[in-house]
Amino acid sequence: MNIQNFSLSEKLVSSSYVRQGLQARRGHEQLVRVLLQQGKCPEEGWSESTVELFLNELAVMDSNNFLGNCGVGEREGRVASGLVARRHYRLIHGIGRSGDIAAVQPKAAGSSLLNKITNSVVLDVLKFTGVRSVSSCFVVPMATGMSLTLCFLTLRHRRPGARFILWPRIDQKSCFKSMQTAGFEPVVIENVLEGDELRTNLEEVERKIEELGAENFLCVHSTTSCFAPRVPDRLEELAVLCAKHDIPHIVNNAYGMQSSKCMHLIQQGARVGRIDAFVQSLDKNFMVPVGGAIIAGFDENFIKEISKMYPGRASASPSLDVLITLLTLGANGYKKLLAERKELYGHLAQELSALAERHGERLLHTPHNPISLAMSLNHLQTHSTAAVTQLGSMLFTRQVSGARVVPLGVEQTVSGHTFRGFMSHADAYPCPYLNAASAIGITRDDITLCIKRLDKCLKSLSKEASAEKSESGSPAEDVDDQTVP
Repeated sequence: MNIQNFSLSEKLVSSSYVRQGLQARRGHEQLVRVLLQQGKCPEEGWSESTVELFLNELAVMDSNNFLGNCGVGEREGRVASGLVARRHYRLIHGIGRSGDIAAVQPKAAGSSLLNKITNSVVLDVLKFTGVRSVSSCFVVPMATGMSLTLCFLTLRHRRPGARFILWPRIDQKSCFKSMQTAGFEPVVIENVLEGDELRTNLEEVERKIEELGAENFLCVHSTTSCFAPRVPDRLEELAVLCAKHDIPHIVNNAYGMQSSKCMHLIQQGARVGRIDAFVQSLDKNFMVPVGGAIIAGFDENFIKEISKMYPGRASASPSLDVLITLLTLGANGYKKLLAERKELYGHLAQELSALAERHGERLLHTPHNPISLAMSLNHLQTHSTAAVTQLGSMLFTRQVSGARVVPLGVEQTVSGHTFRGFMSHADAYPCPYLNAASAIGITRDDITLCIKRLDKCLKSLSKEASAEKSESGSPAEDVDDQTVP
């Protein structure tokens, strides 16, 4: 409806009513106008009706939705199912062109605008969550691992003679495979134990650089968000080493956007040394379906290089999902979720600590990890390793998802490399443990139920172990003297 159509409507409906409708329409349009002018996440969230109006306006700008369009090409945005078309708001053409995921499509002005706006809004969110000096970013329709691979492949053109990627160990398969998929050999740096925490071994990092030669390293691949008792890498020190030896630095910030501490580490690393790009997941940070990531950095030209490395067009679904989410939440809504997560981290730590004490365990002291917590399972280990692994199964069948039980002595081969003590980020961590995380979207009820069910499981396992011990301690003659009915 435009001004002319509203005027014509006054012939059919009272002009005062039509003017009221026009004012309401202008309210929606004003929100869209501010978004297009500023390119920032709105302070207050939009209503669903405003979001849908905006998306429908974008959709009619794509050629597949033109009235009377006649398509005779091989890719004309045709969709067989109406349900699929509605699921994507009829934005069918995707984003980018064959040579650049950030390029504008002549046949899809609406989808192209969606892509540009999403990248701009996400850049704003990166800034207000802590990385103030970030200069460029784009949403890529791949999860974190493949997005890291894209970064490594881009660096290959800058450092064609490089063979290695220096990687402080984190026991997460996709991190390791991202390097091998790109054709590079990971140089694994074992962490050092400081108290309960596993931290970056800076001396070993520098020794490996000197041993193998800085020119032979594609980059340093560091990590922020991780499972306790591992903690975020010493990003500032690594960034200084990278600047000193002229080695690129890629940061895996998978779910670090929700932590002000992780974002501060990236900001500080870029300030004092070198960080070329950092990658974060969409689903873990924005509560959208799996399948997208944000690649960001401090050199706009390098980020453009990465976007041009992506072959072909790409799905617009991750961009659409995160834009809808951020427009609905608004900056204040997202900040509120971050504040709630941080508060509940303290509550989860308190509840886990109390539970651990009741069962003769303890909450591991990992103050440098702002998201994940770990509780020892020494008492279970004294019964048997099977009891430790059984706890994980019991929690899963009781609908406690996300908790990780890490036994001792697990060996795992990933793409030809054998990790001892796999899942614990170390060859021989001192004790088995259980992980729980306070991630964005967690509620107080989630924590209450988790602690209640975990408590029951631990009691059940302790009771079973006591019964087995009692039976094994029975004199053999008592068994022999039993009368068989």
